[in-house]
Amino acid sequence: MSDRKKTKHPKDRESEFKEVYKAWGSAEAEVVKGFLESHGISSLFKGMVVQSVHPFTMDGLGEIKIFVPEKDQALAEKLLKSRLEE
Repeated sequence: MSDRKKTKHPKDRESEFKEVYKAWGSAEAEVVKGFLESHGISSLFKGMVVQSVHPFTMDGLGEIKIFVPEKDQALAEKLLKSRLEE
């Protein structure tokens, strides 16, 4: 029997992250990421188009989804909601 720890499949790791925000371009996504990181929350981006190749937003093509670890989801949503209400 092997003593190696089982590594999680990438799809399993994705399930540990939850979407908390949709940005409409890389500039907005970077601002949100910086805001979350300033509160100790790491984040990941997922988008349909590589922004450096096609730097535009049209019909959702420029949408970037921002994900945080599941354990930080409630705090991230609370912080983003309070920031957006200002």
